[in-house]
Amino acid sequence: MPSFDVVSEVDMHEVTNAVDQAKREVANRFDFKGTQARQTVTLRQGLDTPLAKQIVKLVKDSTLKVQTAIQGEKVRVTGKKKDDLQQVMALLRQADLDLPLQFDNFRD
Repeated sequence: MPSFDVVSEVDMHEVTNAVDQAKREVANRFDFKGTQARQTVTLRQGLDTPLAKQIVKLVKDSTLKVQTAIQGEKVRVTGKKKDDLQQVMALLRQADLDLPLQFDNFRD
């Protein structure tokens, strides 16, 4: 049966590139010379239990013929048709969740 995983992952290489680019930009600006321009950023990786339950509830309320299962820090969605899985992906993209989601491990 076709399935995919709903995850939220941070690409640390991209984070490092973004921080290095910001450092270069700040170093070149004359109005920031001599200042200690610092900002604290919190990175969240993985789906916590309340958010995973919210995703499962959202999918079950959609009345699509798919099954969901929380597996650690990801939610596995399984269905008989790829079209149903694609509708779930579209539904989750439109949902107002406070964390960006990625869909990986798509199996046919």
